[in-house]
Amino acid sequence: MSATLVVIAGDFILKSAVERGHALHSPSVLLGGALYAASAAGWFLALRQVSLAQTGVAPTLFTLMALVTMGVVLFGGKLALREVLGIAMAVGSMLLMARVA
Repeated sequence: MSATLVVIAGDFILKSAVERGHALHSPSVLLGGALYAASAAGWFLALRQVSLAQTGVAPTLFTLMALVTMGVVLFGGKLALREVLGIAMAVGSMLLMARVA
């Protein structure tokens, strides 16, 4: 989950830097690149602990949750019942794929 959040943060910083016209060597671009590199290291460590199927589902689920949260908190979006059920199914799929130790 943390690697996905780091990717989202890096993406946000890079896109903000591009919108502001920052140069390639600006602190914002370098920070965004460093966050992407850190997320790659995080994914490497995560792949050693979880199955490939979980690795495919987890980033999608965490990105979905982050985007929904941002939409509701930052933009005042409202969730319809269909959307809540969709999120519940995504979480349920992840729970079904979880490795039981």
